Amino acid sequence: MTTTYAALLRGINVSGRRKLPMADLRTLLTELGHTAVRTHLQSGQAVFTSGRGDEESLAAELTRAVEERFGFPVDVIVRDHAYLRAVAEACPFPAAELEAKQLHVTYFSAPVGPERFAGIDQAAHLPEEFRLGDRALYLYAPDGLGRSKLAEALSRPRVNKGVIATTRNWNTVRALVELTGA
Repeated sequence: MTTTYAALLRGINVSGRRKLPMADLRTLLTELGHTAVRTHLQSGQAVFTSGRGDEESLAAELTRAVEERFGFPVDVIVRDHAYLRAVAEACPFPAAELEAKQLHVTYFSAPVGPERFAGIDQAAHLPEEFRLGDRALYLYAPDGLGRSKLAEALSRPRVNKGVIATTRNWNTVRALVELTGA
């Protein structure tokens, strides 16, 4: 049985650093034995089907292969269609009423509990807000991610210690659900 997955690569093709052309990523995934390989945008989303492994082993395989092929480390999170759909459906904010640049999901490589965020004073960041989900964090940033002081606080190393975290805007969240569901 094959499952459709999305691979989320963190921090590639940003500001001219750690360049990884999407055509090369598609080739790499195909060489690893995956099928129906597609990419979305230039910022590190690939969709593929595989009949072997699980999310963690597939992420580890791709992490190793990218470093071997391209010469730099890249954090990778792999999630299947059912999980991506569940994250989109569980959004605690009124996604249909917001601009995509205002709503983001941070995917984590492992579950994170509220204690990790205890040092963040949410009231001090209003109207920005965040809510925790299962291996995901939803961020409402009305002025966008680039101006968000809350996003800055959420990305500090002590908050993300021991887990991989990568953030996608709501348009990408929706696109990954569609691409993995096709």
